[in-house]
Amino acid sequence: MKITWWRGLALALMLLAAGVLAALTAVLQPEPTVAATQGVNHEDVARAMSLLRAHDPREARPGVVSSALVHERDVEVLLNHAAHRWLTAASRVRLQPGRATLQLSTPAPRSPYTGWFGAWFGRWLNVELQVKETATLPVIDGFRIGRLPLPAWLAERVGLYAVDHFGLNKELLLAAEVVRRVRFSPQQVLVTYAWQGNSMNRLLDGLLTADELTRLRVYSDRLAELVARQPPHLEVPMVRLLGPLFALARERGIAGNDPANENRAVLVTLTLYANGRAVASVAPAARSWPRPRPTRLMLAGRADFPLHFLVSATLAAEGTTPLTNAIGVYKEVADSRGGSGFSFNDMAANRAGTRFGERAVKDPLRLQDDLAQLEKQSRGLKDGDLLPRTDDLPEFMAEAEFLRRFGGVGAPGYNTMLMDIDRRIAALPLLR
Repeated sequence: MKITWWRGLALALMLLAAGVLAALTAVLQPEPTVAATQGVNHEDVARAMSLLRAHDPREARPGVVSSALVHERDVEVLLNHAAHRWLTAASRVRLQPGRATLQLSTPAPRSPYTGWFGAWFGRWLNVELQVKETATLPVIDGFRIGRLPLPAWLAERVGLYAVDHFGLNKELLLAAEVVRRVRFSPQQVLVTYAWQGNSMNRLLDGLLTADELTRLRVYSDRLAELVARQPPHLEVPMVRLLGPLFALARERGIAGNDPANENRAVLVTLTLYANGRAVASVAPAARSWPRPRPTRLMLAGRADFPLHFLVSATLAAEGTTPLTNAIGVYKEVADSRGGSGFSFNDMAANRAGTRFGERAVKDPLRLQDDLAQLEKQSRGLKDGDLLPRTDDLPEFMAEAEFLRRFGGVGAPGYNTMLMDIDRRIAALPLLR
């Protein structure tokens, strides 16, 4: 039978449509392979801190080969944080002899047809990546989206595109130079590495983009000016610096700069300063910048509260709220085991800082305006605008007392105290 051109075209279109439908059926799925994973806890932070202390690049001798044994849970926490931050996804990793399996689930990209596609084919993209070890660095051995297997070279292309898209090229090159071999075994991975002579500076240089460095210079210079105007005392109320710096962020936002990025830069600058460190400690290019006169910041009459508040605010502003909470709990648990003791008022400063950091990026203009209104009032910005009453909260508890009175982290007594703290924070207009 003779097939006319239009019948041939119709047949081709039907075959193309069938192929697209088959691909959608294979790729999109109704449920995620990886459900929302458990958040970071203080024990995860403790292991990470221990690992960092044992393999601090600042203490490494160039060229000396070392090895780090990393457990599966720690790899999973790191990868899941990255997946959530950059891809709004949940991930899971499984380590086996000679290979690793990474699974990732993320909602399908939204479009006018998302609802229709979701109803028929599913709303989730589930990705599985198989990696096998070699004599040096691992290589991709398998790649699957939903039920559709794809070639390994495509996964490599996608990975390189993601590295370029998120500006991680320098970090990838540095990792390729420093890491000598990766070996997989059940529930752990052994990384053999050797830092080079300039590795530390290159690592720090890659932490900040040129735009981020420019922003930090603006606030570092203003901070130096503000500190120079303060009376020549060792202690300076944090609000005297925070208010004017956020006023500058507001001015730069009105001028067309991204207000959330400006707020982040303020928090990073103040956090480094409160910890006695200059921007140069994370960016070698800043070594020539003027350094603010050293002082001790105070909040609610205490020198430790600014550290709790600002570190938590900065972490939250970077999109790491679960990690922020875990770090705060880790610090207090560590103190209860031989430090100053577990303190719920420190937890209040952590959680108030977290809330402030969240507002700084989720509601940046409103926060700037609220701070500006407080600065205009005769009373100005006060400690009580940032931190609720804490002097009646239990503190300095050794581990045994903390466990006896509150049952430990996650126990009902502990959760009741956190709920009370959160109610106090929510009552502050600036932190609502």
